[in-house]
Amino acid sequence: MRLTKETADVFVPDGTGLEAALARTTHLGVGAHQDDLEFMAVHGVLACFGRPDKAFCGVTCTDGAGSSRTGVYADYSDEQMKAVRRSEQRTAALVGRYGAMLQLDFTSREVKGRDHEGLVNDLTEVLRATKPQVVYTHAPSDKHDTHVGVVRAVIAAIRRLSADTRPLHVYGCEIWRDLDWLPDARKVVLDVSERANISAALSGVFDSQISGGKRYDDAVMGRRRAHATFFESHAVDAATLLTFAMDLTPLVSDDRLSLADYTASLIDELKADVLRRITG
Repeated sequence: MRLTKETADVFVPDGTGLEAALARTTHLGVGAHQDDLEFMAVHGVLACFGRPDKAFCGVTCTDGAGSSRTGVYADYSDEQMKAVRRSEQRTAALVGRYGAMLQLDFTSREVKGRDHEGLVNDLTEVLRATKPQVVYTHAPSDKHDTHVGVVRAVIAAIRRLSADTRPLHVYGCEIWRDLDWLPDARKVVLDVSERANISAALSGVFDSQISGGKRYDDAVMGRRRAHATFFESHAVDAATLLTFAMDLTPLVSDDRLSLADYTASLIDELKADVLRRITG
C-alpha cells in the first residue's frame, strides 16, 4: 500500500503483518482528527472488541498541527503537537484493540480542499486493502469544514471501487452538530451501551485536548446518555448509551446521487415534519 505522505504513520497494535492486519478488517473508521474516531465511531470499535472474527481499522486524515494547546502544552510547537497527537492516537488504538491504525498526515487545509487528490488516492488504497463491511465517517451536515472535507473524500474514494467490493453500510456520524434533528425513520440508531468503560477510556486518552478545558470526554458520554433517554418519548429506555448516524449507503449504491442533494433531502424531511406538527 502506497500512501501520499512519507510521514504517514501506520501502526498495528498486535504486531501482525500490515497486509494481513488490513485484510482482516470488517469495520473501518475514517476521521479528520486524532480523537474523532473515538467520539464518532465507537460503535465499530465495540463491535470488534475482543472478537477474533472482526477487526476495526482506524484512519485519521490530518496531522494534528492545528490542535488547540493550553496548560502544559501551551508552548508546544506545531511539530511537538503533531508528535503528541500521533502518540495519543496510537494509545487509543491499543486501548480499543484496533486491528490497525493509519494516520495519513495531511494538513487541514489539504483535507478541506474539494476532493483532494492525494487524500482520495490514499483512502482508495485503504479501502482496497481492507474491504470493510461497514464504514464510519463524518456526517455531511457537520459544521466543521475539515470533517466535511473527509466525508466528501470518503464517498469519492468508495465510488472508485467496483460495485462488488464496496462496503455494505456507510454511516455519517455526529461530532460538531449532532444528528438528533434527523427524522426518526432516517436515524441510524447505534447502541453503544455495552463496555461503557472502554468508551470512556478511549475518550479520555486525548489529554492534550481535554486538559485545556474542552471536556470532550464528558460531553461525548453526556450526548450518548441524552440520546438514549430522549430518543423515544413513549417508552422506557431500551439502552443507556446511543449514538446516531446518517445512512450514506445510498450514495455508494447510486453514483448519480450527489452528497449535497441527498443531505438537503433529509433537511427537507425535517422541515416537513416540523410544519406538519405545527399545522396539524
